Amino acid sequence: MSCTILITGSNGLLGQKLVHLLKEKYNVIATSLGSCLISNQSGFIYQSLDITNEYDIGKIFNMYRPKYVINTAAMTNVDACEDYKDLCDDINVKAVGYISKECEKYNSHLIHISTDFIFDGKNGPYVEDDDANPLSYYGLSKWKSEQVLLKSNCKWAILRTIILYGTAENLERNNIVLWARKALKDGQELNIIDDQFRSPTLAEDLAKACYLVIEKEAIGVYNTSGKDIMSIYEMVERMADFYQCDKSKINRISSTTLNQKAKRPPKTGFILDKSIKELGYKPHSFEEGLNLLEKQLN
Repeated sequence: MSCTILITGSNGLLGQKLVHLLKEKYNVIATSLGSCLISNQSGFIYQSLDITNEYDIGKIFNMYRPKYVINTAAMTNVDACEDYKDLCDDINVKAVGYISKECEKYNSHLIHISTDFIFDGKNGPYVEDDDANPLSYYGLSKWKSEQVLLKSNCKWAILRTIILYGTAENLERNNIVLWARKALKDGQELNIIDDQFRSPTLAEDLAKACYLVIEKEAIGVYNTSGKDIMSIYEMVERMADFYQCDKSKINRISSTTLNQKAKRPPKTGFILDKSIKELGYKPHSFEEGLNLLEKQLN
């Protein structure tokens, strides 16, 4: 019998990629709020789960006793986290406490997804043990979630990532790459910030990183993003080149003009040496990622 893997947030982009990747080899329990959004529901079990409900988490663990748990569920709308701090804490911090306690109880290995937003963006790109200094409540909540694991007695790995992109079924939230692709192809004018630098991450790459952690029983913090660091403006420009769209419609703007509620770090990006060496992580280039995305959309 193959071992059991519990996935939280299985309706999300990463969650769906993980279900498809892992169900061939493992006994997958997919959980998310509400009903399952994956149309082909063969090869895995789906259970509705609210991770902010400690009792429900206990019940799921008791029922399936997973050997591995991948926590992809999170509140990731950075500006909404400023408005709904209690909800943000419930989902991003307290729930991680509930999950880690159950992982201790059943000796499950927890893989938890974190973010570049734990850093202030003054000294990017970052290595795993650089000092965190979150600028937003979202970043703070994810940093707190990491602290929960540092204090827990369960086996854990934290995978930090940056701007996840890709396609999946019935996604509630768009990602910047899908949004820019549509706007470019529709010939719309785009106002794009040129003063924030990131490493966009293909969802398949992050799913593969989770798989590598399981295969290697890895413990600790790992940077798992795309390998190309670029400004958001350059990212959209590279997309225009890839899709052979009109670049003159892309206007450079400063992030100060956006009036966003939450502060964003100016330059993040990760140094991936540890993940490459210890996990065998091999992320796609941005153009390779776009190529894969295009095949899936067609």
